[in-house]
Amino acid sequence: MRNNNAILTITGSDSTGGSGVQADIKTISALGGYAVSAITSITVQNTLGIQEFYDIPADIVAGQIEAIVNDVQPSVIKVGLIRSVDVLNVVVGVLRRYHPRHVVYDPIFVSSKGERLVSTDVVERIKTDLLPLCTIVVGQRMALHGQNNAYSSAIAFYLSQDLPVDESMQKAESYVNSHKPMLDGLSDRSSELYHDFISKVAAHFTTNSDVAFYADMMNVSPRYLAQVCKKIADKSPKQIIDEYLLAAIRQQLLSTSRTAQEIAFAFGFSSQPHFAKFFKKAMGCTPREYRLRNSAE
Repeated sequence: MRNNNAILTITGSDSTGGSGVQADIKTISALGGYAVSAITSITVQNTLGIQEFYDIPADIVAGQIEAIVNDVQPSVIKVGLIRSVDVLNVVVGVLRRYHPRHVVYDPIFVSSKGERLVSTDVVERIKTDLLPLCTIVVGQRMALHGQNNAYSSAIAFYLSQDLPVDESMQKAESYVNSHKPMLDGLSDRSSELYHDFISKVAAHFTTNSDVAFYADMMNVSPRYLAQVCKKIADKSPKQIIDEYLLAAIRQQLLSTSRTAQEIAFAFGFSSQPHFAKFFKKAMGCTPREYRLRNSAE
């Protein structure tokens, strides 16, 4: 006997909760359904985007699905992120063998940040093998990926209540429209964090050029700080620190009579050769050459 109240979602994990299995469970539960799940991929992800994937092996995905299908027998299955042909074969095999009453497919090929998530060969196999088994394939109707995720989950819920496809789609759209503020996802703090980083660099660049030093001060990881700087300025934190350092060094070379060695030690370099190497890499000339060239002008 099929469980009309249970909906199986087969998709990836989104640690921000904006899409994936977390969002499916949230929407289905809010509507009064019961979500059961099989996870296909785990992401290393935040509001700035996806940094890494760990794709669950196909046999583990198969085990998750079989355990649920054999025991709970959900009448509706929702399919989301599938990144490998092996996992696709598992899902297709289950759908052909089990014949759920409805299959809702939410194609996830590109993230909300524009990152490509699925290879071309997997997309082609999805078209030939998965799509013919689906009751409905949800297009990218909504402005945000999180809203589209909620829309397809809501369709799955209403289909589980024995409503026709058209009515399920209408009710799902009404649900999304009435919950848009809740579905916009987390807002990131990148602008605030970037300006904080810049202010700290301005205060400490003469004594510390280590990215980890600034990340520790701001209580974030160096990796996250790098993501923020890339997003806002299209530069690495180290590039920004070095730009401040270089500007100050150039000013010292042109406006003071301090030797290169004195300047090197004043800015925390371990030796004059280290200082000269840093300066030449950035400017294409040694500190002495820079000073002579500009004083002549």
